[in-house]
This record gives sequence, C-alpha cells and structure tokens, in this order.
Amino acid sequence: MSNEKNTISFTDFEKINLQVGKIINAEKLKGYNKLLKILVDLGNEKREIMSGIAKHYSPEELINKFVIVCTNLEPKKFGENISHGMILAAEKDEKPILLTVYEEVEPGSHVL
Repeated sequence: MSNEKNTISFTDFEKINLQVGKIINAEKLKGYNKLLKILVDLGNEKREIMSGIAKHYSPEELINKFVIVCTNLEPKKFGENISHGMILAAEKDEKPILLTVYEEVEPGSHVL
C-alpha cells in the first residue's frame, strides 16, 4: 500500500465524526495568506472552520458548496479565531480538491 500511515483499529476509526456541511459564508482570514474563515451549516448548528485553501479557492466560489467535515477535532486557535472542525480534501498537483457528495443531501448528514 502506498502512502500508508500508522494503522488504526476500526474502533478508533468509529471515533471520527464526518458530516456533510454546506458552506454558507467564506472570507479571507486577516493576517494569514493561506487561510479562509468558512462558516459551515451542519444542519443543527453552524460552525466556523479555518481552512488553508485561500491560494486555490476564492471565498465567493465556495458559497453553497457541500463539503465533508470532521466535526470532532479539538478546536484550534488562529489568532483571535477558533476553528471548530476540518474540511476534508484530496490532493491533485499540489492543489486541495474539496471532498463532496455525489448527490445533494441535508447539511449535517453523517458520512458512513
């Protein structure tokens, strides 16, 4: 297997909470060249997530996009802002390609 990292048990994998989120706002994060401050609708709540995709995506093109979000990471502080999750992406030619769903689903839907 290529690029294999440390193996985890299925029990550990079950601890990861992945949900579909709908991006409802995005803006450049002041003081950071690579970060966007993104507001994601997760159905029962809205969360701010800082994402290092500013060199590849404009805030405007992200609005209303469905993304996959890891919602149970420890919060991480970026200056005065706190990120409450992580938007997942694959890498293609050093560009993050945001993970999404094949069909539209309700924000907050769990990824199985």
